[in-house]
Amino acid sequence: MQAPEDNGNSAQRPDTVSALERGVAVLRCFTETRRVLTSTELSKLTGVPRPTVTRLASTLVTLGLLQQEPDGDRYMLGPGVVSLARVFLAGLDVRAVARPHMQALAEAVGGSVYLGVPDGLDIVLIEACRPRSTMLAPRLDVGSRVPMANSALGRAYLWALPREERQAMIESLRLSRGSDWAALEGGLQRSLGEADRLGYCISAGDFHREINSVSVPLVGPNGEIMSLNCGTAAFIYTEDHLRQVIAPQLAQMAQALAKDLGGHVPQPS
Repeated sequence: MQAPEDNGNSAQRPDTVSALERGVAVLRCFTETRRVLTSTELSKLTGVPRPTVTRLASTLVTLGLLQQEPDGDRYMLGPGVVSLARVFLAGLDVRAVARPHMQALAEAVGGSVYLGVPDGLDIVLIEACRPRSTMLAPRLDVGSRVPMANSALGRAYLWALPREERQAMIESLRLSRGSDWAALEGGLQRSLGEADRLGYCISAGDFHREINSVSVPLVGPNGEIMSLNCGTAAFIYTEDHLRQVIAPQLAQMAQALAKDLGGHVPQPS
């Protein structure tokens, strides 16, 4: 997924600092599949001119948030992001409360269970549990990012948003995905419509072709929206199995977790 382009909107918002926004956009270009990027690639992903990207990257290197290859034009995330992430994760009490519920579900159904929160136009995983007996290599872990439009986690988050906020987020997704949007919109809208009836969202090979999963939203005590997900290889979790077996157990777990947190689980209309 591309990082948000610098289209000049920040200049119209006096409460923001455009240079900081651009620096954060540079950091968000890095993913598990894009660990090393050149300044030219960063410029293309952010829409920021290459000379400006080079200056931003140099500043981020100085701050320890990026690393630069010696005598090269290739960048990667630096150790400074780890300390920031640890501070963030340490403050999330929801992880400690959620972990026993998530692990119990993972063991019971033989799938991976994730908890995610929004970050820009992605969902970032803040907790991950999988059955101890699994022989499948994990595709995702804490810190992994998944796209909003075609992951079950992202769809559940979008469904839980107030309608006007949801439409604004979908419009942002449309603009960011460009020509890819036509292939994504139908599945997203079908999933949102299904959530209106059933209270959960499914991604059957939409994010990873070999993975099927189901998600429900979770609203914390302060109104923050998160997503819970359970999934595994498609040959183990068929779509019927997701609907008939996994979705009810995931919803039950979400209700128990919401009770412990003092939050709630949005219900279908």
